[in-house]
Amino acid sequence: MHIHCLGLNHTTADLELREKLAFSENSVKAALARLGCGGCIQPETVSEMVILSTCNRVEIYAIAPEPAFETLEDFLADVREVPKSRFDIHLYRLMDQEAIAHLFRVSAGLDSLVLGEPQILGQVMRAFELARGQSATGPVLSRLFQTALRAGKRARTETAIGHNPASISSVAVRLAEKKVPDLKKARVLVVGAGEMAELAVEALRKRGVTKIRVVNRTLERAALLAERWGAGTATFEKLPEAVRWADIMITSTGAPHTIIHPELVSEAMTERAGRALAIIDIAVPRDVDPEVGQIASVSVFDIDTLEEHLEHSLARREEEVPRVNAILREVQAEYQEYLAMLDVIPLIAEMHQRADTIRQNELEKTLRRLPELNEGEREHLNLLTQALVKKILHAPITQLRSAAGGPEAIEYATVARKLFALEAQSGQKSQGDNGTVALGFEQNQAID
Repeated sequence: MHIHCLGLNHTTADLELREKLAFSENSVKAALARLGCGGCIQPETVSEMVILSTCNRVEIYAIAPEPAFETLEDFLADVREVPKSRFDIHLYRLMDQEAIAHLFRVSAGLDSLVLGEPQILGQVMRAFELARGQSATGPVLSRLFQTALRAGKRARTETAIGHNPASISSVAVRLAEKKVPDLKKARVLVVGAGEMAELAVEALRKRGVTKIRVVNRTLERAALLAERWGAGTATFEKLPEAVRWADIMITSTGAPHTIIHPELVSEAMTERAGRALAIIDIAVPRDVDPEVGQIASVSVFDIDTLEEHLEHSLARREEEVPRVNAILREVQAEYQEYLAMLDVIPLIAEMHQRADTIRQNELEKTLRRLPELNEGEREHLNLLTQALVKKILHAPITQLRSAAGGPEAIEYATVARKLFALEAQSGQKSQGDNGTVALGFEQNQAID
């Protein structure tokens, strides 16, 4: 059988197409409910499936006995009601080793728009939970996603891939936090209502900031944002008073020139008793006169400053990529061992069944010849024969387990079937076609 990953992401498709193909949780459930219920997805075609849908990617992971990308593309077109011709050239089609490596990279944040971003791990977990809730997963995908989640957690706890802020807004908040240590009690003044200012406020809210005041030329817009944030409002006439009140000021207006001048800030600072003021200017062109940064106890961060810190943060994350890849190679090797064992488990079970059938037949013959034995003695004989079978099978089963996934695996399995006379029961199936996972892994194939 083969592990498939059919998908597209921010590197292969634009936002409009990703929106058309995106799944809500309800549509994921509805799509997975169709697995084995008719149409192109039948149990003999696809036996397991997980759908991962975020704002940056749509991916279908599936298990099938033969390559089934065309079936999966038809399925995607059908459930999202988008013609296949609209998206097929934007798809990546990964199978077996490549599909496994890709999911591990996704979970670790190496395939994200922002390197190391933390949200994807929760999204992978939720995708797995939805599939499990619809009984769409089996042993292969369940173990794969559990391993991927473990890999993602290890990447974030054992490396610094997610430790540095990786967006303009998060960088701004991190810098402001250094200037205003008791951030939860900070008073935040928002001048203007740009998108970047909104993101910065959201980042502050996540850190427990609740005291927010909005100043905007359009009072209606200010009131709208204030309602969303549970904030107060003020007009531009009240700006000097608002500056005196604030610990952090975020500016993001569309003004063609600076609106925050040294005189305004200097006057406000004389009434603050040395209390620090952090100004985050996310406007282009700038809202804040550069001279404001020369005022005592005032720190000004503009777009250039923030981008420098962002590049530094991303560079620090880039330095962690080799360490993350080392973790992914380790967990991928563990998963390969699991898959290799799936190949021999049915054979081992057949060997146990064959040997136990012989044991029980011979035991029954012996017990018929010894009618004088009591129940205790009969049970002793039963336990003795079970122990003998276990010891006899121990060496060949150990060898099969050791050879699983290696170059001698098929030869060992063929010999074992002949020695235990299992060919008739298995329909002359070989190790590669016995209905279990045969992915053709090589030990030198790993995450780069």
